Amino acid sequence: MFFSEKEISQIRQSGRNPETVEKQFEHFKTGFPPIDLARPATKGDGIVSLKDEEVFSLLEMYDSLIEEIRIAKFVPASGAASRMFKELYSFLELDAPNERTDFFMANIRKFPFCDDLAAALGKDGFSFDDEVKNNNFKLIVEYLLTEKGIGYGSLPKGLLRFHRYPDMVRTAVEEHLVEAALYAKNSDNTCFLHFTVSPAHLEKFKALLAMVQPLYEKRYGVHYNFSFSVQEAATDTLAADMENKPFKDDNGNLLFRPGGHGALISNLNKLHFEAVIVKNIDNVCPESKINATVIYKKVLLAYLLELKTKTDFYLRKLDEGQADEAMKSEIIGFAKEKLMIDGIDGNNLIEKLNRPIRVCGMVKNEGEPGGGPFWVRVTDGAVSLQIVESSQIDLKNPSQKAVVDKATHFNPVDMVCCFKDYKGNYFDLKNYIDEKTGFISTKSYGERTLKAMELPGLWNGAMAKWITVFVEVPLETFNPVKTVFDLLRR
Repeated sequence: MFFSEKEISQIRQSGRNPETVEKQFEHFKTGFPPIDLARPATKGDGIVSLKDEEVFSLLEMYDSLIEEIRIAKFVPASGAASRMFKELYSFLELDAPNERTDFFMANIRKFPFCDDLAAALGKDGFSFDDEVKNNNFKLIVEYLLTEKGIGYGSLPKGLLRFHRYPDMVRTAVEEHLVEAALYAKNSDNTCFLHFTVSPAHLEKFKALLAMVQPLYEKRYGVHYNFSFSVQEAATDTLAADMENKPFKDDNGNLLFRPGGHGALISNLNKLHFEAVIVKNIDNVCPESKINATVIYKKVLLAYLLELKTKTDFYLRKLDEGQADEAMKSEIIGFAKEKLMIDGIDGNNLIEKLNRPIRVCGMVKNEGEPGGGPFWVRVTDGAVSLQIVESSQIDLKNPSQKAVVDKATHFNPVDMVCCFKDYKGNYFDLKNYIDEKTGFISTKSYGERTLKAMELPGLWNGAMAKWITVFVEVPLETFNPVKTVFDLLRR
């Protein structure tokens, strides 16, 4: 143990285990090994492409499959919107209009936050129309991003106005309420939604939802049950200095930083539902374009529940000793063909089948940044389906780069999950993390530079040991907002 007694005391008081912290910290010295890609997952080889008749059949089964279970929607919503406005921040810093800022100002009235922005300017005696006419870009952008006005630069995406309707303007979080009413309604008309938020914005989320809940409940004939969680402080990771020694803050204490969205596996682990939908806060579309999203979310859920039902049936037969050699052969075929499990044989059936399971929607790659579906070589010599980010790949390795270049699909973070075993007990999801995955980046602390460590990503390393099935979904189900200009695509 290389920590002092004082540091060990600080670690324990924060709810962390010193041995775990030390083990994590070693990654600053050793780095994280790159993922060993075997080949891309493609249609017919790791990605299921459903025929129209299969889609219709799953839709018909959906209501009966969810009738006696409880489903919930899990929405990571703590991400700040500041990155959406990167180009506008650059403009404020340089005070030099460019093609992008000119485009922004030319379309300013089309943005869903325009009325709020105009009201904020008017409150301080400025005319929105006059300021636009006089090309007072800096004032307008300041009132958009800073606390002078509507403060969008410091808000989370979930609280931003995303879509304009004839009678209202909806935030991203409100669009998730609409979606839940259309595909995540339980048999008693209750929609369970769990949002992970930052502590600084928790009350703002609660206030917004309390205000709009009656409206959407009346409009869609449902009852909403909201719950919230914040990223646990115990999942923060210790920072390092540039010599790979523990970084100390200005008071001489160890500095811990948020461990990235992979830490949210702890939040997901506490949800006790038969099926959980995971979807990013910014991946929503206007209600007029929601049909494909609703259809394929129901399809993914029905597909998952069918797989889960059959898997549990086989596990019970194995557990009770009622699976003869013919059935074991049938189970192996099912595991390989439907669950995409490699390296399974008659000796490890229960071990391979009794795991959390997820079905992930995949869209055709249209050049969006982010992770994708691949067959990855694992320690036992087999391959497994994984969602892999570019930061996990050694792109300088020609063979790995060649695999990436052949990839056909993209991960839109569109998952449905089951993490209850065949006996009715919930899996401890922390047991299915690949601790060897993660990411190290360079950050600033005042005028000093540090190294920060992110934990295995929620849908990458944190779920690496789950049973993973990929299903192709239409591109129109993917509607991310990564920059402010994406709001104009709606």
